[in-house]
Amino acid sequence: MNAPVTTSASVVSAHGLRKAYKNKLALDETAFEIPAGRIVGLIGPNGAGKTTALKAILGLIPFEGTLKVLGRDPRTERDELMRDVCFIADVAVLPRWIRVKEAIEFVAGVHPRFDRAKCERFLAHTKLTPNMRVRELSKGMIVQLHLALVMAIDAKLLVLDEPTLGLDILYRKQFYQRLLEDYFDEEKTILVTTHQVEEIEHILTDVMFIRDGKIVLDNDMESLGERFIEVLVNGEKTDQARALKPIDERALPFGKTVMLFDSVPHEQLAGLGETRTPGLADLFVATMKGTYA
Repeated sequence: MNAPVTTSASVVSAHGLRKAYKNKLALDETAFEIPAGRIVGLIGPNGAGKTTALKAILGLIPFEGTLKVLGRDPRTERDELMRDVCFIADVAVLPRWIRVKEAIEFVAGVHPRFDRAKCERFLAHTKLTPNMRVRELSKGMIVQLHLALVMAIDAKLLVLDEPTLGLDILYRKQFYQRLLEDYFDEEKTILVTTHQVEEIEHILTDVMFIRDGKIVLDNDMESLGERFIEVLVNGEKTDQARALKPIDERALPFGKTVMLFDSVPHEQLAGLGETRTPGLADLFVATMKGTYA
């Protein structure tokens, strides 16, 4: 068995990824890097290529291009890779007939880095009991079980594909809070896809927007506020503001206009009206305009 390659600073390094389904390109010369110790949001509309990118990273599909995950090629070294990678899709993954204790037994049997005692400590703070079957659990309880199983695995990369789909806001907030408090550290990397942009914004260190199989935005959250500025433009300054080529604008009541600028110096915008840092959801909508037509 080959030893893991640890010379690369990137947990995931992708170049020229290409994957076609029939007549549609799901990944189109996609390229990105994910450094270690980061929480990265991969965000895009349905059909943008999010899940295909995750499947490539997990070695679940063939693809063209170069991809290294923890120094390994997921196409040829998947078994070794899965010792250091953990994956949660939406809550439909666990079989409905399985009992809580059987799910724990299964993961303990297949994952060498699973810590049963840690899993049981987490479950002790829930209403889950060993003999409960998945079909008896609410969606929120299933997520708690999923989270207990995953947080007991000392994986270097955790991949989350829409992990809180269909959950109420209480469980969604609890899920991400638990990840931050009880799981994440500088030795681990988390890659998460979701449609609930506002809810993960506060936990992300980096964000990637994907559209039509291409990464159209790749930024760390700290520099995002320096790069993008929103201006509530005063009516008489509208033409002057448009001359600076905003990437998006939207009308508000009483003749006001909000314009979004990319990489325009703040001093050029300050005289046009009130400025603010846009939220991730506003950025996403502006970047994806036309995608949902």
